[in-house]
Amino acid sequence: MTKTALITGASGGIGYEFAKIAASNHINLVLIARSEDKLNEIKKELESKYSVSVCIIPKDLSMENSVNEIYQELLAKSISIDYLVNNAGFGGFGKFSDRDINKDLNMIDLNIKALVKLTHLILPQMIERKSGKVLNVASTAGFMPGPNMATYFATKAFVVSFSQAIAKELDNTGVSVTALCPGPVDTGFISAGDLEGSNLFKNSDSPETIAQIGFDAMMNNELVTITRFKFLLNWIVPFIPRKILLSITKQMINK
Repeated sequence: MTKTALITGASGGIGYEFAKIAASNHINLVLIARSEDKLNEIKKELESKYSVSVCIIPKDLSMENSVNEIYQELLAKSISIDYLVNNAGFGGFGKFSDRDINKDLNMIDLNIKALVKLTHLILPQMIERKSGKVLNVASTAGFMPGPNMATYFATKAFVVSFSQAIAKELDNTGVSVTALCPGPVDTGFISAGDLEGSNLFKNSDSPETIAQIGFDAMMNNELVTITRFKFLLNWIVPFIPRKILLSITKQMINK
């Protein structure tokens, strides 16, 4: 029986590459993003090339009722989700006190609230079927505080922690949860977050590479997959004095 993957943030970058990889593995798709035109282009491309079914749902996930509306549409179309890829997210550069607070609150709505809500709605179906996989796109940013990107780093720390906790709750259910933690990735995230020129993004991975690593990790039921600096983040960062770590991270992020 053909399985179905729901991918958020699917109109470009890592999400688009996830969609291509899933389609090439004969997995039907539900694609979520704000741009209906872009989603329609991707739908035509993937259906033509891979002969899969692609359902598009244009939504801004930072909006209050968007996740409920997506879920109701899935129910109306009798679509059950086997793979949930929570990829949508954005960041932003600048001192927290100087930033537009509404942008940071929207960041929390998308990076955390939408991810939590969509996972909460989809999980019961997976548990009932005793089968399913969730991939939450976090970041290496989730392992340390980020001066000048304070809210973004904090949202990714939430995703790393949340993913591991619910993964343990799902022991023996047949459902797995994986946190994908890439380093810098060359996507529209950089320009959208006003991050051009940041030291952090001078040597970025391709979205194709990260999507393949994430897809393989999800299929192998991995708990946390760090694509860069794994030894550093697991064995060095936890033992660096906080003030020194903050200074290092700030220098990494600065333009």
